[in-house]
Amino acid sequence: MSEKTILKLQLPTDPLWVKNVVESNIEELLTDHAYCEQKAATNAITLIIQNPNLSDIVQEMVALAQEELEHFKMVHAIMLKRGFTLGKERRDNYVNELRRFMIVGGGREAQLIDRLLLSAMIEARSCERFKVLSENINDAELAEFYHELMISEATHYAMFIRLAKKHAVEVDVDARWKEFLEFEAQVIQNYGKGETIHG
Repeated sequence: MSEKTILKLQLPTDPLWVKNVVESNIEELLTDHAYCEQKAATNAITLIIQNPNLSDIVQEMVALAQEELEHFKMVHAIMLKRGFTLGKERRDNYVNELRRFMIVGGGREAQLIDRLLLSAMIEARSCERFKVLSENINDAELAEFYHELMISEATHYAMFIRLAKKHAVEVDVDARWKEFLEFEAQVIQNYGKGETIHG
């Protein structure tokens, strides 16, 4: 899978992030990852609350919330197996920076499309990070685990893009997605230094 062609991410993660940062603190990575899955489930539920009249979104988000919680459970099980305890929630500065790019005010359609594209962006970068982890981490169990999750995240990314295109009337989704990608490329330059999924 090439991030350039499939995910369209402009700046790939340096594999040295795994060797120099992640492997020295697996517990921190897993704690952060667990909360990422929980936040993804929360995001899906929020989309249901905000769009109860859009039955297709409601159905897709119910399934997504269930899957993300299952992933949370899987990460937590790995932590317990290794004698780790889930720590306090970590602040996700990467996601918070991306949120600043979302349209404030404006019409309901523009807000929905931006929410869907933000979700797609987070899934795309998570997918890319899982790929880097699966290919570079010196831990057979986690390499296999992150390979499986990489495939799952790619389908989530595609779903959010599809929903954005389906519900867009006035918004040019391709043009807006290009803007998101350009902004994300600026944001991600400051990351790749922490033992977190987006760090």
